[in-house]
Amino acid sequence: MSEAQSIHLSEDDGVRAVELARDSVEAFVRNGQREQPGSMRDAFYNRTGAFVRLKSTRGRGRLRGCAGAHDSVRDLGNGSKQLGHAIVEAAINAASDSSCGSEVEPAELDTIRVSVCTVSNLILTDDPVADIELGKHGVIVDGNGQYGWMYPTVPVENDWSVFEYLDRTCRKAGLPNGAWESDDVVVTLFEGQVFEETEPNGDVDVRNRL
Repeated sequence: MSEAQSIHLSEDDGVRAVELARDSVEAFVRNGQREQPGSMRDAFYNRTGAFVRLKSTRGRGRLRGCAGAHDSVRDLGNGSKQLGHAIVEAAINAASDSSCGSEVEPAELDTIRVSVCTVSNLILTDDPVADIELGKHGVIVDGNGQYGWMYPTVPVENDWSVFEYLDRTCRKAGLPNGAWESDDVVVTLFEGQVFEETEPNGDVDVRNRL
């Protein structure tokens, strides 16, 4: 399998990545428009994948949207989009009704924390239990026409074991628990950096350092 173009963002680049994602969400939610990256930092011209996650600060902090700028692991590995455009696309998809069932509303924007995960290496694994390093590796499962992924920081945030991490990724893909053990299901790990607002429109924290 081809790998995403390996990149490493500086903290300033990470701040800009989150700003771009938030601007894209707000332009889409308020005006139905697609944000243009404009003049991008050098790192944003690299061709690689990106994920965007939107979490509400209301109540228990439920997930309001999550999306990646691709339809399959093959797309992610090919790195067909420049990072800046990948972030814009993922942010719009995360805010749309196709993500968590309902489109983000304008009144929610000031209660949502935005995070961006930029993808570095992709690792095709035959033994995910042995190969996964919790907190470092994101997981993608692909099988039976179903596809799902999880951020590398999610199992640490929720105190999951490797087995629970894999099972929950399968369920997100619409597959049963344990499907990751099937020969018909491909498990791919990815390494990436996670940048997240500490509060809505607040400072950006580096959650995952390479």
